Amino acid sequence: MDTQMLSALVTVALIVVVLTMIGLGWRSRLRRQSDVERLPEVPQHLSPATVAAEGQYVATTTAGDWLDRIAVQGLGLRTNAELSIHAEGVLFDRPGAAPVFIPRAAVTDSRQAAGMAGKFVEKDGLLVISWMLGSRELDTGFRSRRSADQKLLLQALQELTSAAPQADADSGK
Repeated sequence: MDTQMLSALVTVALIVVVLTMIGLGWRSRLRRQSDVERLPEVPQHLSPATVAAEGQYVATTTAGDWLDRIAVQGLGLRTNAELSIHAEGVLFDRPGAAPVFIPRAAVTDSRQAAGMAGKFVEKDGLLVISWMLGSRELDTGFRSRRSADQKLLLQALQELTSAAPQADADSGK
């Protein structure tokens, strides 16, 4: 066997080992996160969006730990998405993946950041939404295609979270 053939076989073997380890790590993460509650259903009738923007759904992570990606229910998959903000909450419409709906009452904070879960951009290039799923606090990142949309989204989210406690108190919740 010549040197080139041996080198090619060793390279292929290393690639197979690395891909196997990645797959085993992902399956282990899925098992560890099996207690994550089911995502809320998208309401049948959403009010018109106050703001909507196309971009990239980056990932959902444990709040404050941008490297701890939540893998269950497709929350760890980076996809194109449209983010729309409604009176009822926040909707990530993800082609090829299940939509992610965050009820208004679950949203706890919104801010801009430079990165999370393997996606790092310029200062304040990501929109990060903090929210509660059961007893678990999560952060979800979104990168809008147009930088002008980022400020509109952040403003609408801040209005949504500042209005949420008052709206819930008024409705008797």
